[in-house]
Amino acid sequence: MSRTYNTIAEAATAEFIVQGSEFIGHARPVNSVSDAEAFIDAISNEYADATHNVPAYRVRADSDGDLLREYSSDDGEPASSAGKPALNVLTQREIENCVVVVTRYYGGTNLGVGGLVRAYSRAVKDAVDEAGVIEERPHERVSITVEYDDSGTVRGILESEGYEFDAAYEADVSFDVRVPVAEAEAFRDRIRSATSGRAVLEST
Repeated sequence: MSRTYNTIAEAATAEFIVQGSEFIGHARPVNSVSDAEAFIDAISNEYADATHNVPAYRVRADSDGDLLREYSSDDGEPASSAGKPALNVLTQREIENCVVVVTRYYGGTNLGVGGLVRAYSRAVKDAVDEAGVIEERPHERVSITVEYDDSGTVRGILESEGYEFDAAYEADVSFDVRVPVAEAEAFRDRIRSATSGRAVLEST
């Protein structure tokens, strides 16, 4: 899968108060449904004293990226007043691989369904805006192991392409590189060519 998609750049929170009720929107980029559910559990535990912790996520759930998993829950709020509006924000902005949880501390005034829809939507919008929306391409990790003589050549290629990588200098030099899936094959060929086939490459 080499298609691009929109996601958020980083984890973020945003909070505001409506008629005494405090709303805190938490947003985080994730790569799997299990990561999304772990984040929901973590926020629910951290804010266990809150009146509601309303979750929603949209995640590409398989390695080919064809199956989009969507989930939301009202967590005790009136039906469709919280989870669905939260999810709708992600859907309307076509954001994927993102999980949000909106924490609410009840302030003593009922907001009504319309008020809840607006508040939960705003909490997600504000958190997403704070995180920043980016266009992402699916990546894979490639491990490259070379002798010291070839390490400068490999490092030069990685830096010129702007790929994210970690390097470990031990008996040999190992690079752990994050490469867009669409470019991975050409990248491997370039490394093999530059090192005359001496580099050991593995997908991790």
